[in-house]
Amino acid sequence: MTSEDKKKLKQFKKSIEEEKKTFIGYPVNCDFNYSELFDILSTPLNNVGDPFQSSYYGLDSREFEREVLKWFAELNNAPIDNFWGYVTNGGTEGNMYGLYLARELYPKGVVYYSQDTHYSVSKNIRMLNMEHVMIKSRHNGEMDYQDLNDMIATWRSAPPIIFANVGTTMKEGFDNICEIKKVLKSLAIPEYYIHVDAALGGMTLPFIDDAPCFDFTTGVQSMSISGHKLIGSPIPCGIVLALKSNVGRVARAVEYVGSLDSTVTGSRNGFTPILLWYAIKKYGFNGFKKIVRNCVRTAEYCVREMNKNDINAWKNDFAITAVFPRPDEKIVKKWKLAVQDDIAHIICMPHVSKTIINQVIRDIKA
Repeated sequence: MTSEDKKKLKQFKKSIEEEKKTFIGYPVNCDFNYSELFDILSTPLNNVGDPFQSSYYGLDSREFEREVLKWFAELNNAPIDNFWGYVTNGGTEGNMYGLYLARELYPKGVVYYSQDTHYSVSKNIRMLNMEHVMIKSRHNGEMDYQDLNDMIATWRSAPPIIFANVGTTMKEGFDNICEIKKVLKSLAIPEYYIHVDAALGGMTLPFIDDAPCFDFTTGVQSMSISGHKLIGSPIPCGIVLALKSNVGRVARAVEYVGSLDSTVTGSRNGFTPILLWYAIKKYGFNGFKKIVRNCVRTAEYCVREMNKNDINAWKNDFAITAVFPRPDEKIVKKWKLAVQDDIAHIICMPHVSKTIINQVIRDIKA
């Protein structure tokens, strides 16, 4: 490595440290420290194959991955004798896996997802070559259940595959699983599949008293949760949970690695399960509950202070996302705000403080 290379790397490190200080528009927690795990990076860990099966590869972190999956399964009331999952590269992969299972169960099924659904989902649907119908959204980002009812009634000969959101991209709207079930019951639909994209809400709602329920007791058959959002991680990652009885339809034995091929990717990151395990052991349920409570309070503060300053801000109940009118482009760029049409948002992750909120308000009002 030349001196110029070293200089470039040093400048990059300095630059990203500065950028982190104004990073508030995307659901990524910058407040974490995994330095205790750095020495593990010298080993090529690969969790190739099924996390619940051994592998010839040997250099893996399956034991840690299984602990992580068990923790998330208990958090979401998955049936202890019929749950399965793995640590993914992020929410998109988890959503693809849920849709993949649904397609294998119901090859003629139709996917229903709201217009506020993350952009990657339509890509997943196209890649899987699945029939689909986009459902209208309410103002708050939640699915319009009357439109869902009307569309399923129109396509009632095909099993519905419901793609529900627990925290939509821009407004953090929550699709109500009970309302979705009411629609299915009123139409006397005998066969259906419900997948939940809980990339953000999967690590907030379980820690908030009286929050909407979206776990496996509601009839959900798979869910995707992000690991690098509220938990925080230097590497994008996530968790997908599903019913083990459904996964058996897609698993295949592979002699080359000595394991079952039951995941989307072949080689799988062996470091991210350890990151998630470390965070779970560090904070536990009560620690995450405190973190989430602080995030909600910061979001409430953001909405309250913006409205005091004549900025028309709002948020959904139980959400950590404050939505407000799109500001000038220089403010969008400075604070890395996510924008869509005429709105912007601040996602009050653990590193977002009241001081930062006050600075943003001053910039908008200047």
